[in-house]
Amino acid sequence: MATSRGESGQATNLLGMNREELRAFVATFGERPYRGNQIYRWLYTRGAVSFDVMTDIARAARDRLSHAAVIYGVVPVTSTLSPADGTTKFLFALSDGLHIESVCIPPSTLFDADEERSGDHQPRERLTLCVSTQVGCPLACTFCATGTMGFLRNLTVAEIIDQVLQVRRMTGRRITNIVFMGMGEPLLNYERVMQAADIMTDGLDIAARRITVSTAGWVDGILRMAADRRRNKLAISLHSAVEETRVRLMPVTRRFPLVRLQDAVKHYYAATRLRVTYECIFFDGINDRPEDVRRLIRFARSVPCKINVIPYHSITFTHPEGLAASLRPSSRTDEIVDQLHEANLTVMVRSSAGEDIAAACGQLAVDEPRRRHEGAITHDRTSYPSETTTHDTPPLWASGRGEGNASEVTL
Repeated sequence: MATSRGESGQATNLLGMNREELRAFVATFGERPYRGNQIYRWLYTRGAVSFDVMTDIARAARDRLSHAAVIYGVVPVTSTLSPADGTTKFLFALSDGLHIESVCIPPSTLFDADEERSGDHQPRERLTLCVSTQVGCPLACTFCATGTMGFLRNLTVAEIIDQVLQVRRMTGRRITNIVFMGMGEPLLNYERVMQAADIMTDGLDIAARRITVSTAGWVDGILRMAADRRRNKLAISLHSAVEETRVRLMPVTRRFPLVRLQDAVKHYYAATRLRVTYECIFFDGINDRPEDVRRLIRFARSVPCKINVIPYHSITFTHPEGLAASLRPSSRTDEIVDQLHEANLTVMVRSSAGEDIAAACGQLAVDEPRRRHEGAITHDRTSYPSETTTHDTPPLWASGRGEGNASEVTL
């Protein structure tokens, strides 16, 4: 029986394939479509890592699979547990030697108040995983550690989905919520991120409304989510509704000015009828003036929305320069929150889950001394990578940054 190996003789990676792709794959060596459904359930519902355990598939078919295909995604390297709140940061190695981080956020930390209001999960049942979508990031927001890495490549569907499977396996618990808020800009890896999200819903039983895609404001991706009628939640890292201020904090604003972002949000809401979340960090003397608040309120009122106020988490471990080195949390944050409430806006104040292990919002970055090698795209570039951008790079090694009494375990 012929196998499905390509001209290079390399086996096909089945992890990351959806049902249709798996059905098509098994058809190449004479199997019926239902065999693809079986493999799908084994990969995602049961988390199989080898064909040997797929006992409802005939031995002969398993033998053919083992010659034609493989199952691989990411490899756990270390996990770092926060003694303060139970947040766990995972370091994963990729097949080309690069590394990414994911963060598992336990109950009674980051989003519980929001869940209690929505009536989804009880707090102790909720387990959120913050998932990465790129190695590094090309957008270079001044307050984000990931941007200091430059951009190395997009993650594959397998590498995205396997973060969830690996954490589920290591914790022995079901992941109930996904936030694409890890390393990278999700909408610059649109096809792979959305296929992974669909597999999470169909294969891992994570409802679409419990999967949040967070973007720095990549307008083309927002419009595509609207056209595709995506049912996942959309969060926009906004931080300022003043053009000049947002350009300083988020250079992507030069590519997509606020007026284009606002138009995209209006179009998205008209197409999906889903409320948008705006994420805001308030910095001392940067975006916390009365005029900044007035402009934010006016911007937020354009569509039904929620505002997540996020504490500023230091990225001094990346040795930032310029504006990034001078950022300080605003002393007016509580006052601003009160003003937003008075404007009848829905506001949630997020906690600093994982800050003691450099796992809080904006702190994910891999210590790659050679990260700015020839293949990296940094914030000095005026162009951005396409969805298909990959780089053939030599192995790079990384380590966690746990401090204090944090517990780091080599996996």
